[in-house]
Amino acid sequence: MQELNNSSSESAQQFRNLQTELRERWGAIEEFDSGDCDIIVIPSLSLDQQEMLKIEGAYHYEERHLFSLIRLRNPRTRLIYITSEPLHPMIVDYYLQLLPGIPFSHARDRLLLFCAYDASAKSLTQKILDRPRLMDRIRQAARPTKSYMVCYNSTPLERELSVKLGIPLWASDPDLLYWGTKSGSRQIFKECGVPCPDGSELVWNAEDLAESAAGLWERQPHLQRMVIKLNEGFSGEGNAILDLKPIADKAPQERVKAIGDRFQNLRFQSRGETWDNFSSRIPELGAIAEAFIEGEKKFSPSVQGRIVPSGEVEILSTHDQILGGPDGQIFLGCRFPADESYRIALQELGWKVGQNLAKKGALERFGVDFLAVKQPDGKWDLQAIEINLRKGGTTHPFMALKLLTNGRYERTTGLFYSQQGRPKYYVASDNLKKERYRGLLPNDLMDIIADNQLHFDTGTETGSVFHLMGCLSEFGKLGLTSIGNSQQEAEEMYNKVVKVLDRETSGDFRF
Repeated sequence: MQELNNSSSESAQQFRNLQTELRERWGAIEEFDSGDCDIIVIPSLSLDQQEMLKIEGAYHYEERHLFSLIRLRNPRTRLIYITSEPLHPMIVDYYLQLLPGIPFSHARDRLLLFCAYDASAKSLTQKILDRPRLMDRIRQAARPTKSYMVCYNSTPLERELSVKLGIPLWASDPDLLYWGTKSGSRQIFKECGVPCPDGSELVWNAEDLAESAAGLWERQPHLQRMVIKLNEGFSGEGNAILDLKPIADKAPQERVKAIGDRFQNLRFQSRGETWDNFSSRIPELGAIAEAFIEGEKKFSPSVQGRIVPSGEVEILSTHDQILGGPDGQIFLGCRFPADESYRIALQELGWKVGQNLAKKGALERFGVDFLAVKQPDGKWDLQAIEINLRKGGTTHPFMALKLLTNGRYERTTGLFYSQQGRPKYYVASDNLKKERYRGLLPNDLMDIIADNQLHFDTGTETGSVFHLMGCLSEFGKLGLTSIGNSQQEAEEMYNKVVKVLDRETSGDFRF
């Protein structure tokens, strides 16, 4: 046991040394669009694997990072991209053809694709660690003094891979993961004075959860509903709604039992979830109860930022999230930017959270989800819900916009401007999903895009960029980002894609 602890301690120190090296190299990495650098993309969703099973076609989400290929517009950048299963060649070609002013063959020569040939439910990073020869090939392909790794989220697995490859990871140390959980987020909100809904402490069993929920109800007697959350759930899939109205007449001393009995009737946001399964996860993941924010006019905005190795906090974007599920808890997509009536205030609250995270040693991406409820006086009440200490569903559409246009985000307005000074807007989704889309191959999608002029036009810097194309045939599920010069134009482009796909899969297709 002592040897194991020493080995773990030594590995943690090696990881810190690599991150120190990253900090010393930061100037070169910050300018990678004009520098000479190898970027190793590990698009692994290293999240709880039982929770991941709730997402159809989960391993295809490794394709969301394919926007990184646009970085090959810099003729000296090399990109190493690893996936669980091989990428369809046409999907790779699609992204390389988006590069302005770079010969296709030149970009392709600087792209190295590796694959674990493993479609199991394990995370991609674990699959790589299980294959020493694959790690050797990656190590041999990279230039150690000019390389860094990027990932979707940083866990002990990514830390181990970074150490074994000897390549620094551009992400937070996994020791900081707690600050991206539901309870960790609530603690940070309190520390930096960011308003958030009343909620419980973290608990590890159903009995304590019922007691904590009763305490919350005691503090907030007018509550109609609560949100019960698995502490390490994501995308709203680990949330459930507790309706208090059926037990509103219970005396305070009866409420713990009444709430415990009501757990059987929770309205789960993930399809097919049950209390038996949900409750079995509480000892593993923890859970909290949180006040459900009611409101006639209510939106779910978010703010994204990053912390650079110098400790500086940058605000990158704001979005209005598109939510679905039984009670609007599940992330489906987003609109950029967030509504102008609250996006500046949103940025300031996000910056406060970022400053707190920076002091704790966090690095790279973070996002903060909010609820915005319009008050009778016309003002917006902003309540922080949770922190995502990782990349998220808003990362890839924004980075696609940034890399395609080479534009800039202006914090004073909360708008993104192209190099010509024109504001840009988009609508994006990971969940354009219909049964009728099943069976469409990437080749079929390319035909539909070309025939109906749905592609992104680098001249006008408008159009739609597609992702999750590998998910389409089996699950009828597709991702896209529709970019326009106004919010209305972006919406129209998105709706055009849906209309065309519906028509092309109407059953009237003939050879």
